[in-house]
Amino acid sequence: MMRPAQSATDDTGYAHAGAFSSRLAFEDIHHSYHGRETIRGISLTAEPGEVLCLLGPSGSGKTTLLRIAAGLEAQSHGRVVIDGREVAGPKGYLPPEKRGVGLMFQDFALFPHMTVMENVRFGLAALPAKGTVAEAVAALERVGLSHHAGKYPHALSGGEQQRVALARALAPRPGVLLMDEPFSGLDSRLKDTVRADTLAILKESRATAIIVTHDAEEAMRMADRIALLKDGRLVQMGTPDDLYRRPSSLFAAGFFSEINEFGGVVKDGMVATPLGNAPAGGIGEGRAVSVAVRLSDVGVAPAGGAIAARILSRRFLGEAEFLTLAVPGAREPVRSRVRADRLPPGVNDVSITVIPEDILVFEKAS
Repeated sequence: MMRPAQSATDDTGYAHAGAFSSRLAFEDIHHSYHGRETIRGISLTAEPGEVLCLLGPSGSGKTTLLRIAAGLEAQSHGRVVIDGREVAGPKGYLPPEKRGVGLMFQDFALFPHMTVMENVRFGLAALPAKGTVAEAVAALERVGLSHHAGKYPHALSGGEQQRVALARALAPRPGVLLMDEPFSGLDSRLKDTVRADTLAILKESRATAIIVTHDAEEAMRMADRIALLKDGRLVQMGTPDDLYRRPSSLFAAGFFSEINEFGGVVKDGMVATPLGNAPAGGIGEGRAVSVAVRLSDVGVAPAGGAIAARILSRRFLGEAEFLTLAVPGAREPVRSRVRADRLPPGVNDVSITVIPEDILVFEKAS
């Protein structure tokens, strides 16, 4: 069972190893590197006790934003505010060790010459030596590794090393825990288990956590809310359900799932596509639009339906089959992912069905 959080303050009175669940806010953050703007006016907030994922492709600015929060990078404009106190901005700068922020690196950064216990105690260097053993034991118990305290990192599995790194980051009881691609180095077979264990530990510890990832499924598994970034800008922020079901742009739709893309024009409040007509959703008459349909939303059945198609290729993926189809009116083959037992072997001519509500329509940028 997790022990109650304790508060420790520096000579300014700031709780740098205090109670969990701080509120961290980025306010109009800008950052440049060698004359290139890498973050362009991002404002967002991690609320107390929530898991917030910064999601986006390489170069979107997510790791830079994390480093700014940790105090390892300096923004060119804007403020970082923790629990109402400006820790980086026009009014001053607070060093990383006084921010009440823990940082967990992508490669775990465990010291190979130190035991598990020594690695976790290293994260408590700012506290009196007398209390570090008890705090380290409590942190290892929290991640279920107290029985490995005397071992060295090389004797542990990848998942166990990840949990040691998590224990070290949580041991000082930070108000905000920052995690940079924490699962990227794990074997794919381990990821599901380790992610689930990590999420349970974060919820038990009640720490506010900001996790950087480029994996949309991972973000949906872990996050209370997701901040989707692109080219240094915040594209959309919300719950996993919000971003998946109500993407704000073609980019957002395509980041969370594979999509078929079409062009179209609004006529009488509708958009005609090779897969059926869809409501324009308030986009003005005559406006050019981009249309997206997820592969999983393209239903395929034996011939006889309203939209005829021919199978061009068929790949068995275990539980599913990946199909490419020739569809009248489509310039490119339409792709679909269907259950593996839905279509008889050897069938070529099929029909397609798509629910109109599953056709996503976005106004093209001018």
